[in-house]
Amino acid sequence: MKTICKLVTANRLADGEVVWLGAHGAWVETIDGALVLEDAAAVEAAEAAAARAVAANEVVDVGTIDVTRQGSGVVPVRLRERIRAAGPTFRTDLGKQAQASRASNAA
Repeated sequence: MKTICKLVTANRLADGEVVWLGAHGAWVETIDGALVLEDAAAVEAAEAAAARAVAANEVVDVGTIDVTRQGSGVVPVRLRERIRAAGPTFRTDLGKQAQASRASNAA
């Protein structure tokens, strides 16, 4: 049985980009940089940091999502969150899929 962990996600107010709460309260654009929350105290602290970011008009639509660890990364449990992490489903030459492709081609 896979262990369920949590991440805090939101949309950046400036441009609508999907972001995740990373280390030290910074918002990151890739799920791989997200802070993985493994207990209730960590979730509570992360949600408090997210509430401060909402109050500062940095992000909107904050939510805590379930993820499982796979290898060195995490995968959202719900399809909706997997789509948000990957980017648009109709044009994979845009968004996060394209950025990942360009990065792998440059390596």
